[in-house]
Amino acid sequence: MTTNQSAGPEFVVVTTTHESEPLARELAAAAVAERLAACAQVYPIGSVYRWAGAVEQAEEWRVDFKTLAELADGLAEFVTERHSYQTPELLVVPVLGGSAAYLDWLRTETAGSA
Repeated sequence: MTTNQSAGPEFVVVTTTHESEPLARELAAAAVAERLAACAQVYPIGSVYRWAGAVEQAEEWRVDFKTLAELADGLAEFVTERHSYQTPELLVVPVLGGSAAYLDWLRTETAGSA
């Protein structure tokens, strides 16, 4: 396992949600095709949140993008431009370590997009 000892993380997971599986998968595929992420995982979730003063509940589709930290801003812009939500969820979580082979693969699959 490799851990990050530098000033900031080299890798991050960028998370968003979408209202439907087809839209979530389309967004995931587009980001991977553009090499803004090496991969994206799409899965169903149940959300409870406050919106416009009321507590809401919704079935949504979460998308977790695995990418380089230096691509996070561009990926966030890409997601925001293509999203149907007025305020899409965008969270960037640092990756502190992982399998050296996986992290090398992630680096290779996002090459050329930075």
